[in-house]
Amino acid sequence: MTIAEVLKAVAAYHPDLGPDYGGCDGIKTGDPEQECTGIVTALVPTAEVIDKTAKLGANLLFVHEPTWYLTPDYPDWRAAFPCHVYEQKRRAAEDHQIVIYRDHDHMHAHRPDSIFTGVIRYMGWEPYLLKEDHTVPFGYMIEFPEPRTAEEIGRELLEKIGLNGTRYIGRPDAEIRRIALVGHLYPEAFIPSSVTNGIYTDYATEIIRVLEQENVDAILPGEIIEWNVLSYIRDAAYYGENKVCFNIGHYNWEELGARYAADWMGEITHRRVPVRYVPTGDIWNFMLRK
Repeated sequence: MTIAEVLKAVAAYHPDLGPDYGGCDGIKTGDPEQECTGIVTALVPTAEVIDKTAKLGANLLFVHEPTWYLTPDYPDWRAAFPCHVYEQKRRAAEDHQIVIYRDHDHMHAHRPDSIFTGVIRYMGWEPYLLKEDHTVPFGYMIEFPEPRTAEEIGRELLEKIGLNGTRYIGRPDAEIRRIALVGHLYPEAFIPSSVTNGIYTDYATEIIRVLEQENVDAILPGEIIEWNVLSYIRDAAYYGENKVCFNIGHYNWEELGARYAADWMGEITHRRVPVRYVPTGDIWNFMLRK
């Protein structure tokens, strides 16, 4: 089975985004016409993940996040200056004849979303997913049968995702019954800001509304800024309310989606080639005040 045949199976599995699709998905390096010796799924094609892929004897590295540091994720370096880190990383992939393929937009366009299916599944939260709940815009609502403390959920995130640590806002003893996985909290994300008849709205404001009106105790966002939702949660906690935000970081937030990709990649290739999941590892280290 060639790598091109594997990628054809991926295209058939995902929704078609149309002939005019010009997004970030696609091959970043390597020859897809070679025989596939194995597949590694990983969230990010870091230099370390490339080396681990080679040691496993695999030549298709199937990833979700960018390879080459520039936001459009071109298949080559297009800044106006040379980058020796890029050169080293590309040489490593080419020396091992590894094809790096990015699947980002198609994973998120899948129904259900391929990334968050994995996150919810491997956190063990599938039984608690409110599938018909549409109160969280661009998000997912989890309702536990019994409250869990913020500290308990934090420990669960550390263990199941493999984090070096985590940041959170709120009290460690806050009792959480409902936690919402929400989209990125940065300006102009998802819902553009607008003022109509003197009423301001944007995505962050909608998340505050959910926290206020839908009995949501905690949120787990991706990217964050600190002056709206996070400031609201800090003040709510100060006033004694059960409000918590876990800020584990974008890559950590989606890590278990790459684990799930190994499941469905094995299914669509009918196990004709070995498929392994390689954790990217926490991007953050922590120094604690003594």
